Amino acid sequence: MELLFFTDPIENFYGPLKPPLLIARKLKRHFDITIVSPFISEKFVSMLKHEGYGVINLNKKYPFSGSLLTFFEWLSLTKLNPQKHRNTAIVNFSQCFLVDANIYYAQGPITKALDDISPEMNFNFRVSYMFARPFLVAYDKWFNRRLRERSGFIIANSSFCRRMYEEWGIKIDGLIYPPLDCGLFRPTTSKPSDDYILTYIGKETKYSVIKKIAHSGIKIKAFGAKNPFIPKNMLKHPNIEFWGKVTDSELVNLYSNALYTLFIFTHEPFGYIPVESMACGTPILTYGKQGPSETIINNVTGWLVNDDKKLIDYAKKIWRNGYPSDTRLKCRERSLKFNVELISCKWLEILLSLINE
Repeated sequence: MELLFFTDPIENFYGPLKPPLLIARKLKRHFDITIVSPFISEKFVSMLKHEGYGVINLNKKYPFSGSLLTFFEWLSLTKLNPQKHRNTAIVNFSQCFLVDANIYYAQGPITKALDDISPEMNFNFRVSYMFARPFLVAYDKWFNRRLRERSGFIIANSSFCRRMYEEWGIKIDGLIYPPLDCGLFRPTTSKPSDDYILTYIGKETKYSVIKKIAHSGIKIKAFGAKNPFIPKNMLKHPNIEFWGKVTDSELVNLYSNALYTLFIFTHEPFGYIPVESMACGTPILTYGKQGPSETIINNVTGWLVNDDKKLIDYAKKIWRNGYPSDTRLKCRERSLKFNVELISCKWLEILLSLINE
């Protein structure tokens, strides 16, 4: 049986690319899998072929990378009509393709993310988005309604994500959370140092809140690829140690030794960071909204607060007083609900039923 996975441009193994690539690794014993993408870096073409996948690289060229590449590929809209055979299933994991698919995996409308992210961006970004927003929202709604028409099933990656689509009148047929490799993300020590907190810095981050927490004397280790929106004075703060882009093994060690993970975000349909942190035995302090409110058990595997002031207060309180000794074990137990072994079984069940029909 053949399975086609349509994905965003593949330059790394993060964010919305994790679900298709992790699921493919578990399903390749049941299917002949081909990965289709607008662009795949040479490194990942070699890796995918080495792992036994077919690769269709459209090799589109853009003068930029990262989220900008995905954004402009979304605007350019690739329409494909691949030949489907009786024993073939197509799963579209990407907003870069408008394709007839058995399943579309919905990970959140792009303009919903931009609405939440833009207040933390610089002046030029905010002004540009303000003028472009009416066009972008109209396009986003049109695009997702067309996806609905061309997809047999739409599966959302969280309840919050599901609600975003339903607000636009787009029917969602089911929910499957993104998978996590709990064999890779696991505690690396039985005696964590607990002498810092860990946080992620990216385009979804509320930088002002991190600076206030650092001002209170809390030692922070931060990771994330550098981007032009990070305030330079924050990177030079004496209580912030910026690691930049880290390897998986470095990240696992950072999670494992942190007292807790501070997750400050503006938009997060699911949120891999809380789940990765729990898998490494480390609780999370974040907001009680969106995706993280579904994965974290409040006061058990982390703390969910309603606003920035409470988050800052909790950050200082936990830094001073710590938490119960069994918290780390409970975090690990919770993370197993998202283990790729469990999630891939749900995908296999759905795909086999579709093919049998």
